[in-house]
Amino acid sequence: MPLLRRSPVLLRRCHSTSANTPKLVIGIRKEDPLRVWERRAPLTPDAVHRLVKSTGVDVLIQDCERRAFSTPDYVKAGAQVHKTLEPAHIVLGIKETPIDQVLTTPVISPWTSKPVPRTHLMFSHTIKGQPYNMQLLSKFLAAPSLPDPRLLPRLIDYELLMDDAGKRTVGFGWFAGVAGALETLAALSQALLQQGVASPFLHTPRPHTLPNLPAIRRAFRAVGDNITEHGTPKSLGPFVIGLTGTGNVAQGVLSILAELPIVQVSVKDLPALVSNPNTDLHKIYLVHARSSDYFARSDGTYCRDDYYANPHEYRSSFHTDVAPYLTTLVNAVGWSHGFPRLIINEQLPTTLELARKVAAVSGNPLGRFISVGDISCDVHGGLEFLTHSTTICDPFYTSRPANLPSHLPGVQMMAVDILPTALPIDASTHFSNVLVPYLESLIASYKGSDQDKLEGALGRATVAREGRLVGKHTWLGEKVEAWRESSSGKAQTTTRKQRVLLLGSGMVAGPAVSEICKRGDIELIVASNSLSEAESLTGRYGNASAASIDMADQVVVGNLIGQSDLVISLLPVPFHPSVAELCIKQRKHLVTASYISPAMKDLHERALNSDVLLLNEIGLDPGIDHCSAISLLQRLRLENKRVVSFTSFCGGVPAPVSAEGIPLGYRFSWSPRGVLSAALNGSRFKLGGKNREIPGEKNLRSGFSNVPVSDVLKLEGIANRDSIPYADTYQLGKLEDLRTVLRGTLRYPGFLYLMDIFKSIGLLDTEAPFTIDDWSSLVRITLKRKLGVNIGSNDLASVLSAAKDVIPATTDIYQLQTALEYLSLVPSSSPAPPVLKSSAAPIDHFANLLAQKLRYEAHERDLVILNHEIIAQDVSGREEVHSSSLITYGGSEASAMAKCVGLPVAFAALKVLDGCVSARGVCGPAVEESLWKGVLDGLEEAGLGMKETVRPKTSTSITVEGTLTAGLRAH
Repeated sequence: MPLLRRSPVLLRRCHSTSANTPKLVIGIRKEDPLRVWERRAPLTPDAVHRLVKSTGVDVLIQDCERRAFSTPDYVKAGAQVHKTLEPAHIVLGIKETPIDQVLTTPVISPWTSKPVPRTHLMFSHTIKGQPYNMQLLSKFLAAPSLPDPRLLPRLIDYELLMDDAGKRTVGFGWFAGVAGALETLAALSQALLQQGVASPFLHTPRPHTLPNLPAIRRAFRAVGDNITEHGTPKSLGPFVIGLTGTGNVAQGVLSILAELPIVQVSVKDLPALVSNPNTDLHKIYLVHARSSDYFARSDGTYCRDDYYANPHEYRSSFHTDVAPYLTTLVNAVGWSHGFPRLIINEQLPTTLELARKVAAVSGNPLGRFISVGDISCDVHGGLEFLTHSTTICDPFYTSRPANLPSHLPGVQMMAVDILPTALPIDASTHFSNVLVPYLESLIASYKGSDQDKLEGALGRATVAREGRLVGKHTWLGEKVEAWRESSSGKAQTTTRKQRVLLLGSGMVAGPAVSEICKRGDIELIVASNSLSEAESLTGRYGNASAASIDMADQVVVGNLIGQSDLVISLLPVPFHPSVAELCIKQRKHLVTASYISPAMKDLHERALNSDVLLLNEIGLDPGIDHCSAISLLQRLRLENKRVVSFTSFCGGVPAPVSAEGIPLGYRFSWSPRGVLSAALNGSRFKLGGKNREIPGEKNLRSGFSNVPVSDVLKLEGIANRDSIPYADTYQLGKLEDLRTVLRGTLRYPGFLYLMDIFKSIGLLDTEAPFTIDDWSSLVRITLKRKLGVNIGSNDLASVLSAAKDVIPATTDIYQLQTALEYLSLVPSSSPAPPVLKSSAAPIDHFANLLAQKLRYEAHERDLVILNHEIIAQDVSGREEVHSSSLITYGGSEASAMAKCVGLPVAFAALKVLDGCVSARGVCGPAVEESLWKGVLDGLEEAGLGMKETVRPKTSTSITVEGTLTAGLRAH
């Protein structure tokens, strides 16, 4: 008898389907082995037993030692172990099925003996068009090679199972709330311990460490008993937990917190509570903040229906009215685009400053708003400073947005994105109980029984059926086809890796290399005139290699291009047209970050005829600025709003501390030659209703002394080339109907002034190359050419005397002297870098000098600022100010400029390589939505998403347009 109980063969035979007894088969999948923490199951052994007894089905299960319930338990309940689940009519899992395990062939009906389609149930993560799961969705859709698509399986997504009122019925939200509250307090206890305080929450049970919820409650109740008896540390002051949300997640939080000595308080009670020295520290204070507590229109009112109808009209006061008084926050409310956030990055310093003041007044040295548990896991969502989700293995990190002053602490963030898996038995039991009625309805439909009320819910939860997308999911067809064309088709014809050739190894190449090399199906070659630089970039990646190249050798360059599937050029701008010509000849697509030059534009027809895409302007500026402006403008058009003013400013500058005491207030994170060349350009724009055109020789002197795009930094700006064509590029409307169309570049004050002096003394001249022996002879030679007379010596007095004849009379001579000495352009005590020994134009000599003297040291950071201001009118003529901005600092891994140029280049190149871009010829990102949207999505995931705000324009509003117009009038 013991042998019989242990024999899987005999057990399977006991439950095998008899040919004389038609039975439907349900299969329970083993979850993807890569999901190491996924222990949940869609059905418990008890549910299997009930289904087998009540419906007569056979249940197959794949063996899995990680599952919360053991395989023998399922076998005892009546299931049979099966390796592939091939006989199953209905296949159940939790997360999406691994691609190679999706069963798509039909099965034989036990009643009609005819083939019928299978049904798969899972959280498929396809219904939002997630690119990474379009291959999975394609398994359920018709393709030319399939003889009868009606027999393809049906896909039902648990996320879509709802009652008639539209409320989700199958899910794990309550358990996410329980686990999230515990993980938040466990994480907080470690943050407090690092500050020297051992709190009672050090003993908070992490949910995955105990077998079930009753055991967790007992352990957590002991924490509550400890607080009741001994209290919380005095240095913390009253321990206040904030909670947002009212759904299942929030209910789970409230349920587990009930094990503590909780006293519920309102938002209005908070100031008095935390400042009262007699507040009882043997209690835990819970403020369950509702939307009406912190969202309001400009007049201070809140109406729920109006809030959901007009979310853009509401602002959050959470950062001042709630957060500064909390010890920790548990965020259990989701966020959607278009709705106000709880706290934006710009508000966080205010919150933390107020928290310090509140703590100081109440005598609590450890402060407040120490940690956050964001159960929503909405990255850059309601809490904008949540930069990424976390794991059970590594549950928390410290968030420090770039705008957070150094004297303020970061905020500890717990954002585990698979919280219910930490309670696998309890979560699975609940899930199984609510799923069984739907399964019984599915079983009845296979039998041909009359449809019950749940069949309607199952129909609404169906994503695909009979080879077609169903109902509101038909829009996913374009996503699947794009995947098929780019990935599936290529996989059927070739197994070789696609090859990308990246020309150039300069300052912005690193992030592009890193992003492209994440794709194992791509081989990257970085070709450069500096082999050591290329090897440094590629050395850490198994699918990248370096090559030495001389761009003058067109045969070698052409051969490299011919061996590639796509070319990226990060070379200086003058090289792009010759590279593009070789790409046309070899019929290879090209991606660059640079503006479309006249020489590049001339290649448009030839590129079209060769079916080649020459994609330009996909870096930062141009690039991210285009993509983000197009996205915002598209939404305004959908809202039937008319643009009256468009300004866009962008700049890469040093972080303030890295700019102190240096000429120009500037360091170089990209080509110095490019920066100097840009200073020679003229500009054309419309501002305040007037068309302006400024020649190159006057543009530096016609800048804007104050560009109000930051509440922290003082910035000046200069118009960037010709802004007028962007009225058409961005579809702003007729130029005569627009007050302002202006694109500009940001710098710290003083940059334009000093650069104009450098230009006046000839350092930016592009003609007549010459050699120099030392840097102090460079200015003497350029002045000699300007004045047509010999300059007696390289010494400071001789240079300044001669310079007075070409520089403005108002020039600050001391400032010029300081700059010349710092840069070694006159004899000085500071060490001079080596000179360029070959013959070169003044601008190239100067660029070489600046690259050495004003480079970033290892400890220094740069800063990128991008800001669009769009003033639009609604149908009633009222004006609104829409802002879209990006502020990011560089780090040890890459400069901000490198990330903001290299990453969009990489995202765009991958879109082109995957066949998602149909455009051909010479173009920028505005040509195709799949391109600019794909770049924005990639940037969002990389933590470089644009942040948008909107406010009504009033007579007292400070706007970029208004400030620049007033400044130009005064000038």
